[in-house]
Parts: sequence; structure tokens; C-alpha cells
Amino acid sequence: MVYFPLILSIMLTIKLTRRGKKKQPSYRLIVVDKRKDPWGDFKEDVGFYNPRTKEIGLKTERIKYWLEKGAQTTPTVYNLLVKEKIITGKKIKIKIKKKKENSTEEKTPQTENKS
Repeated sequence: MVYFPLILSIMLTIKLTRRGKKKQPSYRLIVVDKRKDPWGDFKEDVGFYNPRTKEIGLKTERIKYWLEKGAQTTPTVYNLLVKEKIITGKKIKIKIKKKKENSTEEKTPQTENKS
């Protein structure tokens, strides 16, 4: 009998992971398995983005390599790559989910008048 190794296709994605101090964010672009959190191990670091100074450093050859291998991007990373002209296309409109506001109506206790 011939045994073939089980080949699993790993869903890769290019994500931003937050770095920096409190209220001074900077981000790294990483290639990571879609099921893992971005704060753990990752396959490769492919760039950085600092929103405070608008500084962007990308490894374009490595990003193109991973995209050819089938890696997906998050909408924010996609827009960043379109802005830097690594990917051609239109930017994706990102919807920011707002937190639900708790009803601030105070419940007044009902007093019963016994007459």
C-alpha cells in the first residue's frame, strides 16, 4: 500500500497587528494562518505602518509572492496596498461597527398607594 501525506491547504491572510505603546499605535503587516490570532506566531513580517507619522514600509516582492500563493487580505490591508499601488483596483468601503448603547432610561420604581 502506498500512503500519501495528507496535504492541508492552509488559509493564509495578510493582517495588521498592533505594536507600540498606549495611545501611540504602530502596526506590522504579517502573513498568518487565518485561524490564528495575530499576536502569536506568524509566517512572515512583510511591512509596517505608522498612522501617526504616515510612514509605510512594505516588502512589495514578498507581498506579491504571498498573494500569488493565495493569501487573502483584510479590507484595511487591501486599501493600504491599493494606496501604495501594489494592487490595482478600487478601495473597499469599510463599515465600522458601533457599540450598542445601553438604554439610559432610568426605571422609576412604581409606588403603590394603599388608601
